[in-house]
Amino acid sequence: MLAKLLVTGASGGVATLLRPDLSTIAKTVRLSDIRAVSNLEAHEEFIRAQLSDPEQVNAMVAGCDGILHLGGISTESTFDNLLQANIIGVHNLYRSAQLYGQPRILFASSNHATGAYRFTDRLDAGSLPRPDSYYGVSKVFGEAVASMYFDKFEQETAVVRIGSCFKQPVDPRMLATWFSPRDFLTLIERVFTVDRLGYKIIYGASNNSRRFWDDRLVEDLGWIPEDNAEVFAGELGDIDQYEQAIRDGLMTYQGGIWLKAPLHTKR
Repeated sequence: MLAKLLVTGASGGVATLLRPDLSTIAKTVRLSDIRAVSNLEAHEEFIRAQLSDPEQVNAMVAGCDGILHLGGISTESTFDNLLQANIIGVHNLYRSAQLYGQPRILFASSNHATGAYRFTDRLDAGSLPRPDSYYGVSKVFGEAVASMYFDKFEQETAVVRIGSCFKQPVDPRMLATWFSPRDFLTLIERVFTVDRLGYKIIYGASNNSRRFWDDRLVEDLGWIPEDNAEVFAGELGDIDQYEQAIRDGLMTYQGGIWLKAPLHTKR
């Protein structure tokens, strides 16, 4: 077990799904966000931190031997907003990791880093980024920072291009992209226990029958997702819903409708 796992973005939706089971991975879980996190368990502690503030990030990282980086803006926004949270923020995180012993990092990237690929394309860890939004661009930046820090300093990182992490899929697209909380938890466990991680790009999706992401290039991690969104196909896959999803453009590109959405240009 880790002695102390830092979880950024601890008040967000994904962290909320994972939080009840993180005690199986670390003796102490340090939760951090700009918003307060309530109902702390005995193994949890909270520290408020703004990712764009280097001193606050230093205080957040100090004493941790693993980092689950879920923090930052998780939807499309203006470039100025994303600059602070997702670009300066990830720079500050890696800078702090250098100061405090290089704890291994799981960086939550996104399917939107490759969201401009067609829905029928099959991708693996060697596929080039094709972001569908400024949010996707910010995740590509984070992936590049993680890669550079590994090559320069051997800072180990698992980049996880998360698909759709919910309790269950909620639309036909997610029959391909769904990432169950249970499968995410087993991935976190492997990332922080494998002897050598290096720098890896992993597609965060369950063992879905309609999955278009291929993780064979990172088989040495030893992670095998078990859940399959197909068990929900009866609820989401009827012909009317499927055809409506196609008409709405939800299943044209891997990032759904994001590529065709207007940019958020207002400052």
